[in-house]
Amino acid sequence: MPHRSTVHEVLIAVFQVRTFIAGQPPELGVLLWQRALDPDKGSWSLPGGVLEDDEDLSTSARRQLAEKVDVRTVAHLEQLSIFSDPDRVPGSRRIASNFLGLVPIYSEPKLPSDTAWHPVARLPRTSFDHGTVVLHARNRLVAKLSYTNIAFALAPVEFAMSTLREIYAAALGYQVDATNLGRVLGRRKVVEPTGRTSPSGKSGGRPPALYRFTESSLRVTDEFAALRPPS
Repeated sequence: MPHRSTVHEVLIAVFQVRTFIAGQPPELGVLLWQRALDPDKGSWSLPGGVLEDDEDLSTSARRQLAEKVDVRTVAHLEQLSIFSDPDRVPGSRRIASNFLGLVPIYSEPKLPSDTAWHPVARLPRTSFDHGTVVLHARNRLVAKLSYTNIAFALAPVEFAMSTLREIYAAALGYQVDATNLGRVLGRRKVVEPTGRTSPSGKSGGRPPALYRFTESSLRVTDEFAALRPPS
């Protein structure tokens, strides 16, 4: 069936490492809002909407985050890909530009009542092809964790290496050794010690050293690197 018009929209997969189940390790979450009207009423959508005539894609993505889910600051935002199947949504044809957005762990944006974080590993019923968009963005994040410093946008300003290990493990979907992680990131000059320590936990012991990322913008650190699950 021919389409009479084409609409260009922006969809943003915003990820954050969060604790969803008390006592369990943190997981990678994605921000979704629940549709109150048809089409696909009750399903969960990525924030986004139509690209306006007077804005570029990045401006539109930031506007959609502010208007749809009241998220006005992300630590990292970048365009990933295009979804252009003619039948991806009902009605007028919609071509979607997909963005990746990252929010640091422990940050708590104030969200509207129809918006919530959901574990990427246990998505609810998503609208149209939005589940596919989420998984595509997650796969791109996993790849970028191997060869860039993109984890700066998921981490707090200062952190113990055990916290950074949890962030990597949540995003990658498998366990990571903190010692090896610190060695690799230090060798690539991605993280550096602050000279400070974190207070000891309830069990006492040596206070953990605190680290920080050396940069807060995306940089390729090893274009041939690939993190792999332990064998």
